[in-house]
Amino acid sequence: MPLYEYKCNKCDEVFEVLQRFSDAPIKLHEGCGGKVVRLLTAPSFQFKGSGFYITDYANKHSSSPSNGADGANGNGTSKPSQPAAPAPASTAGKPAPSASASEK
Repeated sequence: MPLYEYKCNKCDEVFEVLQRFSDAPIKLHEGCGGKVVRLLTAPSFQFKGSGFYITDYANKHSSSPSNGADGANGNGTSKPSQPAAPAPASTAGKPAPSASASEK
């Protein structure tokens, strides 16, 4: 259950109340009977374990630039793609050696 913080307009006392989400907000201070307002406060929880900080992922991207689908090279610019080099002509006409010939 969440912990809500209230401030009394009459006596300026700040107090906390443990309430369910479905409970209606408190309207009167039990101590003096003055009207209260709910204060906005920062949540009080902690992330524990690995994976919550940018340093946990630093090693994945520091070794090589990203080659994603967008073509980016890691620094915000993209390189034009180059065609693949053709195969050497000297091996194109020769048949591949058979495995059975080398076993004899």
